[in-house]
Amino acid sequence: MALRVPQAAGPQLFKEGYKNLEGLEEVILRNIQATKEMSEITRTSFGPNGRNKMVVNHLDKLFVTSDAATIIRELEVVHPAARLMVMASQQQEAEAGDGTNYVVILGGELLQRAEPLLRMGLHPSEIARGYELALASALEGLETLSVDKVGSWADTDELLKAVRTAVAAKQYGQEELLAPLVAQAVAASMPKDHTRFNVDNVRVVKIMGGGLSQSRVVHGMVFPQAPVTARHRAECARVAVFSCPVDMGQTETKGTVLLHNASEMLEYTQGEESQMEQAVRELHDAGVGVIVCGSGVGELAIHFLNRFDIVAVRCSSKFDLRRLCRVVGANPLARFGVPTPEEMGYCDEVRTDEIGGDRVTIIRQWTAEELADGRAAKRPAFADRIQRSPLVTIVLRGATQNALDDAERAVDDGVNVVKALTKDARLVPGACAAEMELARIIHTTAERTPGINQHAVKAFATAMEVFARTLGDNVGVDSTALVAKLIAAHHAKAVPESGSLVGPAIGIDVNCEHEPRLLDAVAAGILDPLAVKLWAIRYATQAALTVLQVDQIVMAKTAGGPKLPKQQQAHWDED
Repeated sequence: MALRVPQAAGPQLFKEGYKNLEGLEEVILRNIQATKEMSEITRTSFGPNGRNKMVVNHLDKLFVTSDAATIIRELEVVHPAARLMVMASQQQEAEAGDGTNYVVILGGELLQRAEPLLRMGLHPSEIARGYELALASALEGLETLSVDKVGSWADTDELLKAVRTAVAAKQYGQEELLAPLVAQAVAASMPKDHTRFNVDNVRVVKIMGGGLSQSRVVHGMVFPQAPVTARHRAECARVAVFSCPVDMGQTETKGTVLLHNASEMLEYTQGEESQMEQAVRELHDAGVGVIVCGSGVGELAIHFLNRFDIVAVRCSSKFDLRRLCRVVGANPLARFGVPTPEEMGYCDEVRTDEIGGDRVTIIRQWTAEELADGRAAKRPAFADRIQRSPLVTIVLRGATQNALDDAERAVDDGVNVVKALTKDARLVPGACAAEMELARIIHTTAERTPGINQHAVKAFATAMEVFARTLGDNVGVDSTALVAKLIAAHHAKAVPESGSLVGPAIGIDVNCEHEPRLLDAVAAGILDPLAVKLWAIRYATQAALTVLQVDQIVMAKTAGGPKLPKQQQAHWDED
Protein backbone atom coordinates (compact mmCIF):
# COMPACT_ATOMS: atom_id res chain seq x y z
CA MET A 1 0.00 0.00 0.00
CA ALA A 2 1.47 3.33 -1.07
CA LEU A 3 1.95 5.99 1.58
CA ARG A 4 0.53 9.37 0.67
CA VAL A 5 2.99 12.09 1.52
CA PRO A 6 1.38 15.44 2.34
CA GLN A 7 2.38 18.21 -0.01
CA ALA A 8 3.01 21.84 0.79
CA ALA A 9 0.27 24.27 -0.11
CA GLY A 10 0.76 25.45 -3.68
CA PRO A 11 -0.40 28.60 -5.39
CA GLN A 12 -4.05 29.51 -4.83
CA LEU A 13 -6.00 28.86 -8.07
CA PHE A 14 -9.36 30.33 -7.20
CA LYS A 15 -10.74 33.36 -5.46
CA GLU A 16 -11.78 33.24 -1.85
CA GLY A 17 -15.15 31.59 -1.40
CA TYR A 18 -14.74 28.83 -4.03
CA LYS A 19 -15.59 25.25 -3.05
CA ASN A 20 -13.52 22.45 -4.53
CA LEU A 21 -14.73 18.88 -3.92
CA GLU A 22 -13.04 15.78 -5.33
CA GLY A 23 -12.70 12.08 -4.66
CA LEU A 24 -15.03 9.13 -4.24
CA GLU A 25 -16.52 10.08 -0.88
CA GLU A 26 -16.94 13.81 -1.45
CA VAL A 27 -18.20 13.79 -5.04
CA ILE A 28 -19.48 10.51 -6.45
CA LEU A 29 -21.15 9.10 -3.35
CA ARG A 30 -22.65 12.48 -2.43
CA ASN A 31 -24.05 12.84 -5.95
CA ILE A 32 -25.56 9.36 -5.69
CA GLN A 33 -27.14 10.28 -2.35
CA ALA A 34 -28.64 13.47 -3.83
CA THR A 35 -30.17 11.63 -6.80
CA LYS A 36 -31.49 8.96 -4.44
CA GLU A 37 -33.31 11.60 -2.39
CA MET A 38 -34.65 13.14 -5.59
CA SER A 39 -36.03 9.82 -6.83
CA GLU A 40 -37.53 9.02 -3.42
CA ILE A 41 -39.67 12.16 -3.67
CA THR A 42 -41.36 11.16 -6.93
CA ARG A 43 -41.17 7.37 -6.52
CA THR A 44 -44.22 7.11 -4.26
CA SER A 45 -46.26 8.95 -6.94
CA PHE A 46 -45.57 6.28 -9.59
CA GLY A 47 -48.40 4.23 -11.07
CA PRO A 48 -52.19 4.20 -10.68
CA ASN A 49 -51.98 4.00 -6.88
CA GLY A 50 -49.36 6.74 -6.58
CA ARG A 51 -49.65 9.10 -3.63
CA ASN A 52 -50.32 12.81 -4.01
CA LYS A 53 -47.74 15.45 -3.10
CA MET A 54 -48.66 18.80 -1.58
CA VAL A 55 -46.24 21.37 -2.99
CA VAL A 56 -46.25 25.09 -2.16
CA ASN A 57 -44.05 26.97 -4.62
CA HIS A 58 -42.18 30.25 -4.18
CA LEU A 59 -45.35 32.20 -5.06
CA ASP A 60 -47.32 30.48 -2.27
CA LYS A 61 -49.40 28.59 -4.84
CA LEU A 62 -50.61 25.19 -3.69
CA PHE A 63 -50.34 22.07 -5.87
CA VAL A 64 -51.87 18.75 -4.81
CA THR A 65 -50.90 16.25 -7.50
CA SER A 66 -49.18 12.97 -8.27
CA ASP A 67 -47.88 14.22 -11.63
CA ALA A 68 -44.08 14.07 -11.48
CA ALA A 69 -43.63 16.72 -14.18
CA THR A 70 -45.56 19.26 -12.08
CA ILE A 71 -43.76 18.27 -8.86
CA ILE A 72 -40.31 18.57 -10.44
CA ARG A 73 -41.17 21.86 -12.15
CA GLU A 74 -42.33 23.50 -8.92
CA LEU A 75 -39.44 22.25 -6.77
CA GLU A 76 -36.38 24.48 -6.78
CA VAL A 77 -33.64 21.84 -6.92
CA VAL A 78 -30.17 23.31 -6.32
CA HIS A 79 -27.90 20.25 -6.11
CA PRO A 80 -26.04 19.95 -9.44
CA ALA A 81 -26.39 16.15 -9.71
CA ALA A 82 -30.10 16.22 -8.92
CA ARG A 83 -30.55 19.05 -11.43
CA LEU A 84 -29.09 16.77 -14.12
CA MET A 85 -31.89 14.30 -13.37
CA VAL A 86 -34.43 17.13 -13.51
CA MET A 87 -33.10 18.25 -16.91
CA ALA A 88 -33.28 14.66 -18.22
CA SER A 89 -36.90 14.35 -17.08
CA GLN A 90 -37.76 17.71 -18.66
CA GLN A 91 -36.24 16.56 -21.93
CA GLN A 92 -38.35 13.40 -21.72
CA GLU A 93 -41.43 15.59 -21.23
CA ALA A 94 -40.52 17.61 -24.32
CA GLU A 95 -39.74 14.54 -26.44
CA ALA A 96 -42.52 12.12 -25.49
CA GLY A 97 -44.89 14.10 -23.24
CA ASP A 98 -44.95 11.32 -20.64
CA GLY A 99 -42.54 9.22 -18.58
CA THR A 100 -40.91 11.95 -16.47
CA ASN A 101 -41.22 9.91 -13.26
CA TYR A 102 -39.86 6.90 -15.17
CA VAL A 103 -36.64 8.79 -15.94
CA VAL A 104 -36.08 10.02 -12.37
CA ILE A 105 -36.78 6.61 -10.79
CA LEU A 106 -34.60 4.63 -13.21
CA GLY A 107 -31.74 7.16 -13.13
CA GLY A 108 -31.70 7.19 -9.33
CA GLU A 109 -31.84 3.38 -9.15
CA LEU A 110 -28.97 2.97 -11.63
CA LEU A 111 -26.77 5.20 -9.48
CA GLN A 112 -27.80 3.38 -6.31
CA ARG A 113 -26.84 0.04 -7.89
CA ALA A 114 -23.48 1.53 -8.88
CA GLU A 115 -22.62 2.50 -5.28
CA PRO A 116 -21.72 -1.03 -4.01
CA LEU A 117 -19.67 -1.61 -7.16
CA LEU A 118 -17.70 1.57 -6.46
CA ARG A 119 -17.09 0.47 -2.87
CA MET A 120 -15.85 -2.90 -4.18
CA GLY A 121 -13.17 -1.07 -6.13
CA LEU A 122 -14.60 -0.82 -9.66
CA HIS A 123 -13.67 2.31 -11.56
CA PRO A 124 -16.54 4.55 -12.72
CA SER A 125 -15.39 4.07 -16.34
CA GLU A 126 -15.78 0.30 -15.97
CA ILE A 127 -19.31 0.71 -14.60
CA ALA A 128 -20.09 3.14 -17.43
CA ARG A 129 -18.98 0.61 -20.05
CA GLY A 130 -21.16 -2.05 -18.49
CA TYR A 131 -24.16 0.29 -18.41
CA GLU A 132 -23.64 1.17 -22.08
CA LEU A 133 -23.63 -2.53 -22.99
CA ALA A 134 -26.79 -3.06 -20.94
CA LEU A 135 -28.46 -0.03 -22.58
CA ALA A 136 -27.78 -1.39 -26.05
CA SER A 137 -29.21 -4.76 -24.99
CA ALA A 138 -32.29 -3.09 -23.46
CA LEU A 139 -33.07 -1.01 -26.54
CA GLU A 140 -32.61 -4.03 -28.79
CA GLY A 141 -34.81 -6.18 -26.57
CA LEU A 142 -37.50 -3.49 -26.36
CA GLU A 143 -37.91 -3.61 -30.14
CA THR A 144 -38.86 -7.31 -29.88
CA LEU A 145 -41.57 -6.71 -27.26
CA SER A 146 -44.00 -4.92 -29.60
CA VAL A 147 -47.38 -6.66 -29.41
CA ASP A 148 -49.70 -4.21 -31.17
CA LYS A 149 -49.85 -0.89 -32.95
CA VAL A 150 -52.36 1.83 -33.75
CA GLY A 151 -53.86 1.05 -37.14
CA SER A 152 -56.38 3.83 -37.81
CA TRP A 153 -55.97 7.35 -36.42
CA ALA A 154 -59.63 8.23 -36.97
CA ASP A 155 -60.88 5.19 -35.00
CA THR A 156 -61.42 5.98 -31.32
CA ASP A 157 -61.21 2.29 -30.36
CA GLU A 158 -57.67 2.12 -31.80
CA LEU A 159 -56.63 5.27 -29.92
CA LEU A 160 -58.15 4.01 -26.67
CA LYS A 161 -55.64 1.14 -26.59
CA ALA A 162 -52.88 3.55 -25.56
CA VAL A 163 -54.84 6.47 -24.11
CA ARG A 164 -56.63 4.41 -21.46
CA THR A 165 -53.38 3.30 -19.80
CA ALA A 166 -51.89 6.82 -19.80
CA VAL A 167 -55.03 8.32 -18.22
CA ALA A 168 -55.34 5.52 -15.65
CA ALA A 169 -51.83 6.27 -14.37
CA LYS A 170 -53.04 9.74 -13.28
CA GLN A 171 -56.79 9.26 -12.69
CA TYR A 172 -57.21 5.62 -11.69
CA GLY A 173 -60.88 4.69 -11.63
CA GLN A 174 -61.85 7.59 -13.91
CA GLU A 175 -60.16 6.30 -17.07
CA GLU A 176 -63.46 5.00 -18.45
CA LEU A 177 -64.79 8.58 -18.36
CA LEU A 178 -61.73 10.56 -19.48
CA ALA A 179 -60.09 8.21 -22.00
CA PRO A 180 -63.06 8.18 -24.45
CA LEU A 181 -63.17 12.00 -24.30
CA VAL A 182 -59.45 12.22 -25.16
CA ALA A 183 -59.77 9.65 -27.96
CA GLN A 184 -62.81 11.43 -29.41
CA ALA A 185 -61.08 14.82 -29.28
CA VAL A 186 -57.86 13.51 -30.85
CA ALA A 187 -59.71 11.69 -33.63
CA ALA A 188 -61.68 14.85 -34.46
CA SER A 189 -58.56 17.06 -34.62
CA MET A 190 -56.29 14.55 -36.39
CA PRO A 191 -55.15 15.81 -39.83
CA LYS A 192 -54.96 13.55 -42.87
CA ASP A 193 -51.19 13.30 -42.38
CA HIS A 194 -51.06 12.01 -38.80
CA THR A 195 -47.37 12.95 -38.42
CA ARG A 196 -48.46 16.62 -38.45
CA PHE A 197 -50.78 16.24 -35.46
CA ASN A 198 -50.53 19.26 -33.14
CA VAL A 199 -51.29 18.83 -29.43
CA ASP A 200 -52.45 22.49 -29.30
CA ASN A 201 -55.50 21.49 -31.36
CA VAL A 202 -56.93 19.79 -28.24
CA ARG A 203 -57.82 22.44 -25.66
CA VAL A 204 -59.11 22.03 -22.11
CA VAL A 205 -61.60 24.35 -20.39
CA LYS A 206 -62.31 23.81 -16.68
CA ILE A 207 -65.72 24.78 -15.29
CA MET A 208 -66.36 24.40 -11.58
CA GLY A 209 -69.39 22.43 -10.46
CA GLY A 210 -70.95 19.11 -11.30
CA GLY A 211 -68.89 15.96 -11.60
CA LEU A 212 -66.33 14.47 -13.93
CA SER A 213 -69.06 12.38 -15.58
CA GLN A 214 -70.61 15.61 -16.93
CA SER A 215 -67.49 16.45 -18.96
CA ARG A 216 -67.91 16.52 -22.72
CA VAL A 217 -66.19 17.27 -26.02
CA VAL A 218 -67.09 20.40 -28.00
CA HIS A 219 -65.99 20.86 -31.61
CA GLY A 220 -64.54 24.34 -31.76
CA MET A 221 -63.16 26.95 -29.39
CA VAL A 222 -64.84 27.47 -26.02
CA PHE A 223 -64.42 30.68 -24.02
CA PRO A 224 -65.57 30.53 -20.38
CA GLN A 225 -67.53 33.79 -20.60
CA ALA A 226 -70.40 35.25 -22.60
CA PRO A 227 -69.95 37.92 -25.30
CA VAL A 228 -69.81 41.52 -24.06
CA THR A 229 -72.44 42.62 -26.59
CA ALA A 230 -76.20 42.05 -26.61
CA ARG A 231 -76.03 39.76 -29.63
CA HIS A 232 -74.87 36.25 -28.69
CA ARG A 233 -75.23 34.28 -31.92
CA ALA A 234 -73.98 34.51 -35.51
CA GLU A 235 -73.69 32.15 -38.46
CA CYS A 236 -71.43 32.23 -41.52
CA ALA A 237 -69.70 35.36 -40.29
CA ARG A 238 -66.42 37.08 -41.04
CA VAL A 239 -64.17 37.38 -37.99
CA ALA A 240 -61.76 40.20 -37.11
CA VAL A 241 -59.19 39.50 -34.36
CA PHE A 242 -57.54 42.38 -32.47
CA SER A 243 -54.73 42.04 -29.94
CA CYS A 244 -55.37 45.64 -28.81
CA PRO A 245 -58.28 47.17 -26.85
CA VAL A 246 -61.43 48.05 -28.79
CA ASP A 247 -61.71 51.55 -27.39
CA MET A 248 -60.68 55.13 -28.07
CA GLY A 249 -56.93 55.68 -28.04
CA GLN A 250 -55.41 57.26 -24.96
CA THR A 251 -52.10 59.06 -24.60
CA GLU A 252 -49.38 57.59 -22.40
CA THR A 253 -49.00 60.87 -20.52
CA LYS A 254 -51.59 63.09 -18.92
CA GLY A 255 -52.97 65.80 -21.13
CA THR A 256 -54.99 68.98 -20.50
CA VAL A 257 -57.84 70.17 -22.68
CA LEU A 258 -59.01 73.75 -22.20
CA LEU A 259 -62.75 74.18 -22.89
CA HIS A 260 -64.11 77.73 -23.01
CA ASN A 261 -67.87 77.12 -23.24
CA ALA A 262 -70.57 74.44 -23.33
CA SER A 263 -70.57 74.14 -27.12
CA GLU A 264 -66.91 73.18 -27.13
CA MET A 265 -67.61 70.48 -24.53
CA LEU A 266 -70.41 69.04 -26.68
CA GLU A 267 -68.20 69.06 -29.77
CA TYR A 268 -65.41 67.35 -27.84
CA THR A 269 -67.57 64.44 -26.68
CA GLN A 270 -69.36 64.19 -30.03
CA GLY A 271 -65.98 63.96 -31.76
CA GLU A 272 -65.11 60.80 -29.83
CA GLU A 273 -68.54 59.32 -30.55
CA SER A 274 -68.35 60.10 -34.25
CA GLN A 275 -64.88 58.56 -34.54
CA MET A 276 -65.97 55.33 -32.81
CA GLU A 277 -69.18 55.18 -34.84
CA GLN A 278 -67.18 55.62 -38.05
CA ALA A 279 -64.76 52.82 -37.07
CA VAL A 280 -67.57 50.36 -36.22
CA ARG A 281 -69.53 51.36 -39.36
CA GLU A 282 -66.47 50.56 -41.51
CA LEU A 283 -66.21 47.13 -39.86
CA HIS A 284 -69.91 46.51 -40.58
CA ASP A 285 -69.58 47.67 -44.19
CA ALA A 286 -66.61 45.29 -44.65
CA GLY A 287 -68.86 42.37 -43.68
CA VAL A 288 -67.39 41.71 -40.21
CA GLY A 289 -69.97 39.98 -38.01
CA VAL A 290 -67.74 38.88 -35.09
CA ILE A 291 -64.78 40.61 -33.45
CA VAL A 292 -62.46 39.05 -30.86
CA CYS A 293 -60.14 41.27 -28.84
CA GLY A 294 -57.31 40.41 -26.51
CA SER A 295 -57.97 43.37 -24.19
CA GLY A 296 -60.98 45.28 -22.95
CA VAL A 297 -63.93 46.61 -24.93
CA GLY A 298 -64.98 50.18 -24.07
CA GLU A 299 -68.54 51.14 -23.16
CA LEU A 300 -68.80 53.43 -26.17
CA ALA A 301 -67.58 50.65 -28.46
CA ILE A 302 -70.14 48.21 -27.02
CA HIS A 303 -72.89 50.74 -27.69
CA PHE A 304 -72.07 51.04 -31.39
CA LEU A 305 -71.35 47.30 -31.77
CA ASN A 306 -74.87 46.62 -30.48
CA ARG A 307 -76.28 49.19 -32.89
CA PHE A 308 -74.61 47.52 -35.88
CA ASP A 309 -75.46 43.99 -34.62
CA ILE A 310 -71.86 42.75 -34.26
CA VAL A 311 -70.84 40.04 -31.77
CA ALA A 312 -67.83 40.98 -29.60
CA VAL A 313 -65.92 38.38 -27.55
CA ARG A 314 -63.09 39.13 -25.15
CA CYS A 315 -60.12 36.72 -24.92
CA SER A 316 -57.55 37.60 -22.25
CA SER A 317 -55.04 34.83 -23.05
CA LYS A 318 -52.62 35.45 -25.89
CA PHE A 319 -52.22 31.69 -26.34
CA ASP A 320 -55.97 31.24 -26.79
CA LEU A 321 -55.97 34.20 -29.19
CA ARG A 322 -53.30 32.43 -31.22
CA ARG A 323 -55.32 29.20 -31.25
CA LEU A 324 -58.43 31.10 -32.34
CA CYS A 325 -56.54 32.64 -35.27
CA ARG A 326 -55.69 29.11 -36.43
CA VAL A 327 -59.32 28.02 -36.10
CA VAL A 328 -60.84 30.88 -38.09
CA GLY A 329 -57.88 31.56 -40.40
CA ALA A 330 -57.36 35.17 -39.29
CA ASN A 331 -54.37 37.39 -38.56
CA PRO A 332 -54.34 39.29 -35.24
CA LEU A 333 -54.20 43.07 -35.69
CA ALA A 334 -52.31 45.36 -33.32
CA ARG A 335 -54.46 48.40 -34.14
CA PHE A 336 -58.21 48.92 -34.18
CA GLY A 337 -59.39 49.37 -37.75
CA VAL A 338 -60.80 47.60 -40.78
CA PRO A 339 -58.83 44.44 -41.67
CA THR A 340 -58.07 43.49 -45.24
CA PRO A 341 -59.84 40.44 -46.71
CA GLU A 342 -56.61 38.46 -46.23
CA GLU A 343 -56.50 39.41 -42.53
CA MET A 344 -60.11 38.44 -41.85
CA GLY A 345 -61.15 34.99 -40.72
CA TYR A 346 -64.36 33.04 -41.07
CA CYS A 347 -66.41 30.88 -38.73
CA ASP A 348 -69.55 28.89 -39.41
CA GLU A 349 -71.15 29.44 -36.03
CA VAL A 350 -70.80 31.56 -32.88
CA ARG A 351 -73.22 30.78 -30.09
CA THR A 352 -73.61 31.02 -26.32
CA ASP A 353 -74.38 27.93 -24.26
CA GLU A 354 -74.95 27.40 -20.56
CA ILE A 355 -72.83 24.73 -18.84
CA GLY A 356 -73.54 24.18 -15.17
CA GLY A 357 -74.88 27.67 -14.64
CA ASP A 358 -71.92 29.33 -16.40
CA ARG A 359 -72.38 30.93 -19.80
CA VAL A 360 -69.72 30.03 -22.37
CA THR A 361 -69.11 31.20 -25.94
CA ILE A 362 -68.43 28.59 -28.64
CA ILE A 363 -66.75 29.51 -31.93
CA ARG A 364 -66.72 26.56 -34.28
CA GLN A 365 -66.70 25.28 -37.84
CA TRP A 366 -69.35 22.86 -39.01
CA THR A 367 -68.33 19.21 -39.27
CA ALA A 368 -68.57 17.17 -42.46
CA GLU A 369 -71.77 15.50 -41.19
CA GLU A 370 -73.42 18.88 -40.54
CA LEU A 371 -72.42 20.16 -43.98
CA ALA A 372 -73.89 17.04 -45.56
CA ASP A 373 -77.24 17.79 -43.87
CA GLY A 374 -77.74 20.86 -46.06
CA ARG A 375 -75.82 23.56 -44.20
CA ALA A 376 -73.25 23.78 -47.00
CA ALA A 377 -75.67 25.95 -49.00
CA LYS A 378 -75.50 28.65 -46.32
CA ARG A 379 -71.73 29.06 -46.55
CA PRO A 380 -70.33 31.83 -48.77
CA ALA A 381 -68.04 30.96 -51.65
CA PHE A 382 -64.88 32.34 -50.02
CA ALA A 383 -65.23 30.14 -46.89
CA ASP A 384 -63.52 27.12 -48.46
CA ARG A 385 -60.50 29.16 -49.49
CA ILE A 386 -59.55 30.21 -45.93
CA GLN A 387 -56.88 28.02 -44.34
CA ARG A 388 -58.20 26.70 -41.02
CA SER A 389 -57.15 24.02 -38.57
CA PRO A 390 -59.53 21.75 -36.63
CA LEU A 391 -59.66 22.49 -32.91
CA VAL A 392 -61.55 20.55 -30.26
CA THR A 393 -62.22 21.60 -26.66
CA ILE A 394 -62.68 19.19 -23.77
CA VAL A 395 -64.92 20.79 -21.13
CA LEU A 396 -64.02 19.33 -17.72
CA ARG A 397 -66.37 19.56 -14.71
CA GLY A 398 -65.33 19.05 -11.10
CA ALA A 399 -66.00 20.05 -7.52
CA THR A 400 -62.61 21.62 -6.68
CA GLN A 401 -59.93 23.45 -8.60
CA ASN A 402 -57.27 20.89 -7.63
CA ALA A 403 -59.41 18.03 -8.95
CA LEU A 404 -59.88 19.90 -12.24
CA ASP A 405 -56.14 20.60 -12.50
CA ASP A 406 -55.33 16.91 -11.95
CA ALA A 407 -57.89 15.85 -14.56
CA GLU A 408 -56.39 18.35 -16.99
CA ARG A 409 -52.92 16.84 -16.47
CA ALA A 410 -54.34 13.38 -17.19
CA VAL A 411 -55.90 14.68 -20.42
CA ASP A 412 -52.60 16.30 -21.42
CA ASP A 413 -50.77 13.01 -20.85
CA GLY A 414 -53.28 11.18 -23.03
CA VAL A 415 -52.93 13.70 -25.86
CA ASN A 416 -49.12 13.66 -25.63
CA VAL A 417 -49.08 9.86 -25.76
CA VAL A 418 -50.97 10.03 -29.07
CA LYS A 419 -48.41 12.56 -30.30
CA ALA A 420 -45.63 10.09 -29.46
CA LEU A 421 -47.55 7.32 -31.23
CA THR A 422 -47.71 9.38 -34.44
CA LYS A 423 -43.91 8.99 -34.62
CA ASP A 424 -43.88 5.31 -33.66
CA ALA A 425 -47.24 3.51 -33.49
CA ARG A 426 -45.96 0.35 -31.77
CA LEU A 427 -47.24 -0.67 -28.33
CA VAL A 428 -45.62 -2.86 -25.66
CA PRO A 429 -47.18 -4.61 -22.63
CA GLY A 430 -47.72 -2.35 -19.63
CA ALA A 431 -48.15 -3.11 -15.92
CA CYS A 432 -44.34 -3.50 -15.58
CA ALA A 433 -44.38 -6.51 -17.93
CA ALA A 434 -41.97 -4.88 -20.41
CA GLU A 435 -39.54 -3.84 -17.64
CA MET A 436 -39.40 -7.34 -16.13
CA GLU A 437 -38.87 -8.89 -19.54
CA LEU A 438 -36.06 -6.41 -20.22
CA ALA A 439 -34.51 -7.35 -16.87
CA ARG A 440 -34.53 -11.00 -17.97
CA ILE A 441 -32.98 -10.12 -21.34
CA ILE A 442 -30.23 -8.01 -19.74
CA HIS A 443 -29.49 -10.77 -17.19
CA THR A 444 -29.01 -13.16 -20.09
CA THR A 445 -26.67 -10.65 -21.74
CA ALA A 446 -24.69 -10.35 -18.48
CA GLU A 447 -24.17 -14.11 -18.37
CA ARG A 448 -22.60 -13.95 -21.83
CA THR A 449 -20.50 -10.84 -21.12
CA PRO A 450 -16.87 -11.68 -20.29
CA GLY A 451 -14.69 -9.71 -17.92
CA ILE A 452 -15.53 -7.23 -15.22
CA ASN A 453 -18.25 -5.47 -17.24
CA GLN A 454 -20.77 -8.16 -16.35
CA HIS A 455 -21.09 -6.79 -12.79
CA ALA A 456 -22.41 -3.47 -14.12
CA VAL A 457 -24.68 -5.23 -16.64
CA LYS A 458 -26.22 -7.29 -13.82
CA ALA A 459 -26.67 -4.12 -11.77
CA PHE A 460 -28.55 -2.56 -14.70
CA ALA A 461 -30.82 -5.61 -14.92
CA THR A 462 -31.57 -5.42 -11.20
CA ALA A 463 -32.31 -1.71 -11.51
CA MET A 464 -35.04 -2.46 -14.07
CA GLU A 465 -36.93 -4.32 -11.31
CA VAL A 466 -37.42 -1.07 -9.36
CA PHE A 467 -40.71 -0.32 -11.16
CA ALA A 468 -42.29 -3.59 -10.02
CA ARG A 469 -41.10 -3.00 -6.46
CA THR A 470 -42.44 0.56 -6.54
CA LEU A 471 -45.85 -0.53 -7.84
CA GLY A 472 -46.01 -3.22 -5.17
CA ASP A 473 -45.16 -0.73 -2.41
CA ASN A 474 -47.74 1.79 -3.65
CA VAL A 475 -50.44 -0.91 -3.90
CA GLY A 476 -49.62 -2.11 -0.38
CA VAL A 477 -48.46 -5.69 -1.00
CA ASP A 478 -45.17 -7.45 -0.31
CA SER A 479 -42.97 -6.13 -3.11
CA THR A 480 -40.31 -8.83 -2.61
CA ALA A 481 -42.84 -11.63 -3.14
CA LEU A 482 -44.33 -9.75 -6.07
CA VAL A 483 -40.95 -9.38 -7.84
CA ALA A 484 -40.19 -13.06 -7.18
CA LYS A 485 -43.49 -14.07 -8.81
CA LEU A 486 -42.79 -11.87 -11.82
CA ILE A 487 -39.25 -13.24 -12.26
CA ALA A 488 -40.60 -16.81 -12.15
CA ALA A 489 -43.35 -15.97 -14.66
CA HIS A 490 -40.95 -14.35 -17.12
CA HIS A 491 -38.32 -17.09 -16.90
CA ALA A 492 -40.86 -19.90 -17.32
CA LYS A 493 -41.70 -21.15 -20.79
CA ALA A 494 -45.29 -20.73 -21.87
CA VAL A 495 -47.22 -23.89 -22.65
CA PRO A 496 -49.74 -23.51 -25.51
CA GLU A 497 -53.38 -23.53 -24.39
CA SER A 498 -52.41 -24.09 -20.75
CA GLY A 499 -53.88 -20.82 -19.46
CA SER A 500 -50.99 -20.29 -17.05
CA LEU A 501 -49.71 -16.77 -16.37
CA VAL A 502 -46.23 -17.06 -17.84
CA GLY A 503 -44.49 -15.24 -20.66
CA PRO A 504 -43.23 -11.76 -21.57
CA ALA A 505 -46.68 -10.11 -21.24
CA ILE A 506 -47.22 -10.90 -17.55
CA GLY A 507 -47.55 -7.81 -15.35
CA ILE A 508 -48.95 -6.65 -12.02
CA ASP A 509 -52.63 -6.58 -11.11
CA VAL A 510 -53.06 -3.39 -9.06
CA ASN A 511 -56.56 -4.48 -7.96
CA CYS A 512 -55.12 -7.07 -5.58
CA GLU A 513 -55.95 -6.47 -1.91
CA HIS A 514 -53.40 -8.25 0.27
CA GLU A 515 -51.64 -10.91 -1.78
CA PRO A 516 -49.59 -9.99 -4.90
CA ARG A 517 -51.42 -11.01 -8.05
CA LEU A 518 -50.37 -11.15 -11.72
CA LEU A 519 -52.25 -10.66 -14.97
CA ASP A 520 -51.75 -10.82 -18.72
CA ALA A 521 -51.23 -7.16 -19.67
CA VAL A 522 -52.11 -7.71 -23.35
CA ALA A 523 -55.34 -9.55 -22.55
CA ALA A 524 -56.27 -6.84 -20.02
CA GLY A 525 -55.65 -4.09 -22.59
CA ILE A 526 -52.82 -2.45 -20.61
CA LEU A 527 -50.46 -1.20 -23.32
CA ASP A 528 -47.78 1.50 -23.31
CA PRO A 529 -46.17 3.30 -26.29
CA LEU A 530 -42.83 1.82 -27.20
CA ALA A 531 -41.37 5.26 -28.01
CA VAL A 532 -42.06 6.60 -24.48
CA LYS A 533 -40.17 3.74 -22.81
CA LEU A 534 -37.36 3.85 -25.36
CA TRP A 535 -36.64 7.53 -24.78
CA ALA A 536 -37.07 7.22 -21.01
CA ILE A 537 -34.54 4.39 -20.69
CA ARG A 538 -32.12 6.25 -22.93
CA TYR A 539 -32.38 9.57 -21.07
CA ALA A 540 -32.20 7.95 -17.61
CA THR A 541 -29.08 5.98 -18.53
CA GLN A 542 -27.36 8.97 -20.08
CA ALA A 543 -28.11 11.11 -17.02
CA ALA A 544 -26.79 8.38 -14.69
CA LEU A 545 -23.60 8.01 -16.76
CA THR A 546 -23.07 11.78 -16.68
CA VAL A 547 -23.36 11.87 -12.87
CA LEU A 548 -21.20 8.75 -12.49
CA GLN A 549 -18.30 10.15 -14.52
CA VAL A 550 -18.01 13.36 -12.46
CA ASP A 551 -14.93 13.26 -10.20
CA GLN A 552 -14.67 16.90 -9.13
CA ILE A 553 -17.04 19.75 -8.33
CA VAL A 554 -15.88 23.37 -8.37
CA MET A 555 -18.47 25.88 -7.12
CA ALA A 556 -18.01 29.63 -7.24
CA LYS A 557 -19.13 31.97 -4.50
CA THR A 558 -22.72 33.09 -4.95
CA ALA A 559 -22.92 36.52 -6.51
CA GLY A 560 -24.55 39.42 -4.69
CA GLY A 561 -24.10 41.30 -1.46
CA PRO A 562 -25.25 40.44 2.06
CA LYS A 563 -28.83 39.31 2.44
CA LEU A 564 -31.29 41.74 3.96
CA PRO A 565 -33.09 40.71 7.16
CA LYS A 566 -36.54 39.24 6.68
CA GLN A 567 -39.30 41.78 7.17
CA GLN A 568 -41.54 39.97 9.59
CA GLN A 569 -43.76 43.00 10.19
CA ALA A 570 -44.10 46.60 9.15
CA HIS A 571 -41.63 49.19 10.51
CA TRP A 572 -39.21 46.46 11.64
CA ASP A 573 -36.23 48.86 11.71
CA GLU A 574 -37.81 51.40 14.03
CA ASP A 575 -36.85 51.59 17.69
